[in-house]
Amino acid sequence: MMHPMHTVWRPLLLLSLAFAASLATVSQAETADRLPTVQNVDLQRYSGRWYEISRLPMWFERKCLDNITATYTVRSDNRIDVVNSCRTEDGQIKARGIAEIPDRQHPGQLRVRFAPDWMAWLPVVWGDYWIIDLDPEYRWVMVGAPSRGYLWILARTPALDEAKITQLKSKATGLGFDVTPMINVTNSAE
Repeated sequence: MMHPMHTVWRPLLLLSLAFAASLATVSQAETADRLPTVQNVDLQRYSGRWYEISRLPMWFERKCLDNITATYTVRSDNRIDVVNSCRTEDGQIKARGIAEIPDRQHPGQLRVRFAPDWMAWLPVVWGDYWIIDLDPEYRWVMVGAPSRGYLWILARTPALDEAKITQLKSKATGLGFDVTPMINVTNSAE
């Protein structure tokens, strides 16, 4: 007799592997239309708190009202601890994750996951976090994905000059992003 857990895990595992294979096919198709990223990132300077200024709508941020931040801390293994936070109607929520640079030849092409460590082997739990543009003084950054489905403008301060936001959105449009549905975020200094 088959153990009851086998009836649950086997289909789940097969579904996960099939989904991962389909993503690999999509990733190969995207390589023809690569998104350019910055060539240098000093992770120590990148560390710290960033305020979300504007973003494309994301299902995982649907409950966020304002005061959206991302805090990055470099670990001894050169991975990055990630803590995303925002205010919702029910209070404050936080999501903890990890980011890494999978290819040191492309330091602006990070990937991030919020799934537990035991799922890290599944490609589907990792998301692209590509640094498209970065202020030389690390005051603002624009991050997206080669699928053009993700785009964020972040800053070290709760607000960013409107002219800079317009300039970054214009650059994103030139790179194939539809910035029309972007959501501007209201933040307050904490």
